[in-house]
Amino acid sequence: MFRAHMSVTRIWQLIEKRMMSCISVRGKLPGLQRAVGEVRRKSSFRQSPLLSAAPVRALIDEQISIKGRFLSQNYPVTVCAQMHSEEGDLWEAFAHYTTNASRSINLTSDHSVGGSYLGCEPMGLFWALEPALRSRESLRLRKRNVETPYIVNISLLEGHTSPSEGQSTELAAVTVERWYMAPGVRRIEIRQNKIVGTLFLPPGPGPFPAMLDLWGMGGGLSEDRSALFASRGFASLSVAYMGHKDLPGPPDIMSVADLYFKSAFQLLQDHCQVDADRIGVIGLSFGVCLTLRIATRIGVKPSCLICINGPVGSPLLDEDGKTKTIESDQKHWELDDRGRVSFRHVSLPDNLPPENKQKVKNITCPLMYIVGEDDLCAASTENADVIEEALRSAGKSQLFTRLSYPGAGHLIEPPYAPCARVSLWRAKPEKLFTLWGGHPAPHAAAQEDSWKRILEFMETHLRR
Repeated sequence: MFRAHMSVTRIWQLIEKRMMSCISVRGKLPGLQRAVGEVRRKSSFRQSPLLSAAPVRALIDEQISIKGRFLSQNYPVTVCAQMHSEEGDLWEAFAHYTTNASRSINLTSDHSVGGSYLGCEPMGLFWALEPALRSRESLRLRKRNVETPYIVNISLLEGHTSPSEGQSTELAAVTVERWYMAPGVRRIEIRQNKIVGTLFLPPGPGPFPAMLDLWGMGGGLSEDRSALFASRGFASLSVAYMGHKDLPGPPDIMSVADLYFKSAFQLLQDHCQVDADRIGVIGLSFGVCLTLRIATRIGVKPSCLICINGPVGSPLLDEDGKTKTIESDQKHWELDDRGRVSFRHVSLPDNLPPENKQKVKNITCPLMYIVGEDDLCAASTENADVIEEALRSAGKSQLFTRLSYPGAGHLIEPPYAPCARVSLWRAKPEKLFTLWGGHPAPHAAAQEDSWKRILEFMETHLRR
């Protein structure tokens, strides 16, 4: 569907074809066989079991076909995935299957009968990944270095077992790579006009449609979504606006103001490989408030807006668009019985001062709002209602699209990322954990569907 995607697949196919030709000429080399997704291990079977994955190198949003063959009929096996995060924590998922009459299993069509997930879930081994037993508390899987892949080891184990038991017989194994950056995508650090960000450009000369990419108040610079946009043919600039060493002020406030975001948008417009008339903005969480502010207050005209689980305003914002510390007003914080905080009521439209709400009626471009109905961090449904009503009252109903997903939480990210229902918000002066919401299977379904719809929305409003 996308030119960049076709080039990625073709490049990796050519690499694998070359490696397979080496195997056929020089004999069976286990190291090369593992690189193309098939490793056979000695066992008591007449023919060694085989575990395959195709493709073994893929973008993070691509499905992988996993199959086990040359087993016994009606034989119980476990398929296990394990990988380490960039922080060194072990993540794992496993599922129980029983072979069919052809002595095989196929995760694309067969049903798991136990383990980390149940039913037919072709990518369950990825979205169901969890920190291994005795890991640090409430981890969230994040990819900071998008120039390297996740390396996932997948093994086929004898019987219905779990990784924690540690005594399973491994029948076969395969290693896969999960990438955010396709071959040819360029990553460019931006430190100009006081902007702190990273620009990703697709392969080729352009000019490309583009996105300005905004995350939430967790701070720092998140590059994964922008890298994936570029891998799908869209230039994307991810900008940091708080919690980054190269930004002014304390890390827990937004010291930059409206001019900062206007400059970031204009940086995209002025780039020789960007189509200046086809630039959209995407925001998650507090990034939604900023997305709406950019579209209504700072004098730029985006071609489309994508809002994911965020508010129409914030009591933390001042007139210039700077913020107070998030902890300056805890009146609407909710704590559960374990002391974990939910910010949902902070963002209820009725709790937002009128002067802090963005003037949504002034929006002039298509807007997609994505709702996770189990969002515990933002009042997403209520904020979507406010936006929809404001546009309806202004005679602009045709601009609004809502996607709503039961069981999905706050952190709706690109496909197959594990659901983080709770994670560490801050470590000092004492640990504070925040509730995001979401249940693994419906959250995974929401991420997969919404990502396809996001790309379709961008295709419609940025290319045509």
